[in-house]
Order: sequence, then structure tokens, then C-alpha cells
Amino acid sequence: MMTTPMVAAVLVPLVLWRMYSRIRRLTSRQRSKTWRHRTTLVFFPLLVLVLGAVSLKGGLLGIAALAAGLPVGAVLGRIAIKRTRFEQVGDDYYFTPHAPIGLAVAALFTGRMAWRAWGFYQEGAFQHPEAFQHHEFVSNPLTLVIFGVLAGYYMSYAFGLLSWRQRSASLTIPA
Repeated sequence: MMTTPMVAAVLVPLVLWRMYSRIRRLTSRQRSKTWRHRTTLVFFPLLVLVLGAVSLKGGLLGIAALAAGLPVGAVLGRIAIKRTRFEQVGDDYYFTPHAPIGLAVAALFTGRMAWRAWGFYQEGAFQHPEAFQHHEFVSNPLTLVIFGVLAGYYMSYAFGLLSWRQRSASLTIPA
């Protein structure tokens, strides 16, 4: 069995790399890929349903928290999409996200996951995997409301990007 320092040595660089790549994507010009936007609109609703089903075990508070976070995230996504810069270069579509809102949502979620992981580390749950069965890592209401914000944001933003692509394609006059 791997010890906590070994797990940390593997996980910490991976998490830092993912945070760096996420921050880079939230602050720089990106090529719009419809498959990526559609995947977001399939993946996040499925994840919301799975987390909702898992949190049912703890009562309705978890579902209420998840449901409360979704519209907050959707509103933030709509605000961010209105502040996004869009470009079309030839047949390629690009967008530059409004970084402050995206970074705030990502930092909120990352901070919550780090806080939960720190709590598990303090309790020694990483050294005893069976302890995870007694802890509800994802069904905590605060975690669910924050995940709801994240999911609502990404779904709303992806929908906005697809809408922009559709409007742009209909405005393009075929040669």
C-alpha cells in the first residue's frame, strides 16, 4: 500500500499541472471546438445527476445545495459569455474568455477540494482507505453547492459558445 507522502508526491504535481493548464485556458485566446462545447453539455449534466443520486443518501439538503448552486453558476456563465471576445479568422473560430469570472469559479472549486483533502489528511483517512466509506467526500452540502456553481457556469458558458458558433455560421455567406 502507498504511504501518504508517496500519494502526495504523485498527486500534487498532477494537480498543480492541471491548475496551470486550466488557468492558461481561462486567460488566453482559444480555438472554438464544437465537439468540446457539446461534450461539456453532456458531461456536466450527467455528473450533476450522479452527484445528486449519491447525495440522496444524506437527505434532501445535498440535493437542495446542488440545485441552489446551478442557477448561480448559470448566471455567472451568462455574464462571462457576454464579456468574452469572439473572433473569426477564415474558417476558424476563436474566443478569449473573460478571465476574472472563470478564475473565481475555478478557484472556488479548487479551494473547496483542497480544503476537503486537507481535512481527510488531518483525520488520517488517506492512510486508511476504508475510512473513505465513512466520510461523504462529495455529498457535503457546501461541496455540492460549489460544484453546482461550477457545473452551472460551464454548462451556461458552453451553451453560449455553441450559440455564438451557430449565429456566426448562419451569418457567413457561402462562396
